[in-house]
Parts: sequence; structure tokens; C-alpha cells
Amino acid sequence: MKTKHILLFYISIFCASFTILAQENTNSNDSTAVDTISAINNKYGLRVGADLSKLARSAFEKGYSGFEVVGDFRISDKFYVAAEIGNEKKERFEENLNSITSGSYAKIGFDYNAYNNWLGMENAIFGGLRYGFSTFKQELLAYQIYTTTPTFPTTFKNEPVEYKGLTGHWVELIVGVKTEVLNNLYLSFNLQLKRKISEDKPDNFGNLYIPGFNRTYDYSEFGVGYGYTISYLIPIFKK
Repeated sequence: MKTKHILLFYISIFCASFTILAQENTNSNDSTAVDTISAINNKYGLRVGADLSKLARSAFEKGYSGFEVVGDFRISDKFYVAAEIGNEKKERFEENLNSITSGSYAKIGFDYNAYNNWLGMENAIFGGLRYGFSTFKQELLAYQIYTTTPTFPTTFKNEPVEYKGLTGHWVELIVGVKTEVLNNLYLSFNLQLKRKISEDKPDNFGNLYIPGFNRTYDYSEFGVGYGYTISYLIPIFKK
């Protein structure tokens, strides 16, 4: 009986030692995991690119040419300062009106990333706000004189007139997704809802198109737009 008690005592010590050793190994692995996680940092830097949709429209849409440079800079975990600069030219040749709009624009604001990335990922589902400003000119090439008297036929006047120094202002709500397809290379798609604040209108002629704002409507101050961009992140530091 005494021998049995001694044997049980040694077995208990062995089991206890094994349990303590296993617990120490587990804690060591946990510490390594924490250290590994803490070593994964978010990239902060300048991301620059171009709007592919405007380049595609320039190639395939008759009477349109334009380009847009896009950029953003990360200032916190979720917020980015963002801006777009571009130039557009839009020709309209219709039955009762021929005109050309051309000019440049800039938009500045911020984006908020609502997507919680997995470790090591840099994707985004974002929403943002922009202030837009455009300087442009309108060229009225020809127009049809409207009349309600059937006795006198309508006439088409070919008297080109140019209106320079026009401006337009608007605010813009933007939502979109951004995906990292290669290291630091991103593709993004976004939709834009615009609200016109003010515009300079030529005498006896309304702005049919404002660069950066897109098409205008007599019955509404709102406009829409979209973008499909490619951009590259220039990492500056990690955080």
C-alpha cells in the first residue's frame, strides 16, 4: 500500500509538471501571435491616379473629350483628404442648337472608409463629400429662332458668339468601392450626386453643360456623375 501511494505521488508530480509546461508553451505562442499582429501596420501615403471612364468617353463618345486626375491622402484610420482635377470639352449639335462647352474644374473634400479590413488588407467601401469649382466658356455656334406664328417659318442663325470667364460652384456626395488588385495598385468605382450652388449664365443662353458638374437641367439644381479610376499608393509611413 505504501508503495502504491508513493507511485501515485510521483505520477501526480509528473502530470502537474506536464500541465505547467504545456501552459507555458501556450502563453509563449500567444505572445508570438500578439507580436505578429502588432507588426502589421496600416500604410499611410499619397494615392494618385486617373479616371478611366473619361478616357473611355474621349475615345468612344463623339463630341466629348476630357481627363481627370484623382488623389487622396490618409490622415487617420478611416478618413482621407481627397481631390480631383480635370478638364472637359462637350459639343452639342442638335436640330435647334449647336454649342461647345470647354473648361477646367477642381473638387476637394474628404472620404470616410466604412469597411473594416482584415489584417493586411487596404480595401474600402467609402462615402465622401466634395466642393466643386469650374471655370469654363460657352461657344454658341448656331441656333434656331423659336416662333409660334405659322405664317413665318423658323430661321436658323449662324452667328457664333463666345462667352468667356464663366464659373460654376456645387457640392457633391460620393459613394464607392476601392479594391487593391496588386500591391499598392487600386481600382475604384464611384457614383456622384451633385447639388448646384451657383453659376454664371450667358445673356439669353443657359449653360447646358458645366465641366465637372456634367449636364444641367432647367427644372432641377441636381446633377449626377460616375467614375472608374485606377490609382497607385505611394507609401510614406506606416502606423
